[in-house]
Amino acid sequence: PDFPVPNRGFKPLVREHKFDCGELAIVTFLQARVYGLPYVLLPATVVGRGQLHTVAYNSERGAMKPSDLNGKKFGVRSYTQTTGIWVRGILAESYGVDWSKVEITTMEDPHVAQYKDPSFVKRAPETKQLPQMLIDGEIDAALIGDKFPDPRFKTLVPDAEGANKKWAETHGGVPINHMVVVRESICKERPEAVEEIFRLFKAARDLDTSAPKGALDPYRFGVEANRAALERVIDYSVKQQMIPKKIAVDELFNDVTRKLGA
Repeated sequence: PDFPVPNRGFKPLVREHKFDCGELAIVTFLQARVYGLPYVLLPATVVGRGQLHTVAYNSERGAMKPSDLNGKKFGVRSYTQTTGIWVRGILAESYGVDWSKVEITTMEDPHVAQYKDPSFVKRAPETKQLPQMLIDGEIDAALIGDKFPDPRFKTLVPDAEGANKKWAETHGGVPINHMVVVRESICKERPEAVEEIFRLFKAARDLDTSAPKGALDPYRFGVEANRAALERVIDYSVKQQMIPKKIAVDELFNDVTRKLGA
């Protein structure tokens, strides 16, 4: 099926197990794995990016820095959105945000049906939209995305692009958003097909010779190249009550997918 954006395919994948192979947000995969999803991870990052430029505040209501969020209200599409997990983790770790003092408002359900948002997460009425709530002062900052729809919106982190680059260089690489998953039964029955899927993704990646290498490479292949980012997003996911306990990075893969790209 054709989806206008990849994340529209996430719910059919994790709820109906509709696809043999697909792109999936990494935190959605972590949660689905906890609930026995019949998929395994390929060490292939197909969406990775800095995250700090996605968070906006309304400058019309006065200047704001990250630590000013304490005691305020923050909006995000879904509590389980992978970008949101990275943003909250980084803002807590590096910018002095204490999320136990921030009221979080969401717009949507989690992709994984079995997961329920923690009790401290509030749901906005269906008629609301995050940008308008930010304009009206109903929330103080929000995860708006790559492009801000209003000139009054400024990044909560000053020089967010520079901060993204510095964070990636000092924290094991660009944050991972989406990786590739494949049905576990295919790994068992047709490992050569899984190897070919990985090869095709890697070949497509290698066509882009202009993309940065090393820590600033958003499309890393192989378990070791992704290990630091996976460890961090697992840690953030535990701290933010996405998953009940830490999962070892190697447990996300099986004997077929673990050796890919090594």
